[in-house]
Amino acid sequence: MEDGYRHKGLRKKLIDELARMGISDQNVLSAMNRVPRHFFLSSAFLEFAYENKAFQIGAGQTISHPFTVATQTQLLKVEPGMKVLEIGTGSGYQTSVLCELGAKVFSIERQKLLHDNAKKMLALMKHKATLTYGDGYKGMPAYGPFDRVIITCAVPRLPEELLMQLKSGGLLVMPYGEGEVQQMMVISEAEDGSFSSELFGNFSFVPMLEKRNSVH
Repeated sequence: MEDGYRHKGLRKKLIDELARMGISDQNVLSAMNRVPRHFFLSSAFLEFAYENKAFQIGAGQTISHPFTVATQTQLLKVEPGMKVLEIGTGSGYQTSVLCELGAKVFSIERQKLLHDNAKKMLALMKHKATLTYGDGYKGMPAYGPFDRVIITCAVPRLPEELLMQLKSGGLLVMPYGEGEVQQMMVISEAEDGSFSSELFGNFSFVPMLEKRNSVH
């Protein structure tokens, strides 16, 4: 896979656009500048890989808008060495951005096709993440608790099993709500085990579904 001057130039333009749109965390912008988004898309989309758009990646799923990825990542407040649980590996692009930030990423995907593809791509990128093919609603309790949890699909109800896997003082970032538009929600767990939430604007995600799907 080639990441030439042209790709890097287009990527830098995208990063500048994200900064103008309000993404202020320089660590997030730098991490996204280091991850070649075009690697995670069909070659048919190569010319458009650095536009602020979502694209189909198969199995009825999409790779999110770069602004959405940047927003979720900024809200997650990741620090190097943190254990991060990602629900919805998808193409593996968000996973790679988290790895670039120094997180220990544990990611789960219910679509076998996407899980297999992401595994190959992350190996190519030399990003070490623990990838599991399974039900996102169940999380990965064997690897918990986690400093951070990120959900990359629309959540119609509070995922209690995932909240239970959050460390004291941890954060969960997710698009919450049913229908075509959701609100980005950050849930914080206080030291006493109580939860509080805050909303950060409207976004649009594919819905979070239960159980594994083995259809290729």
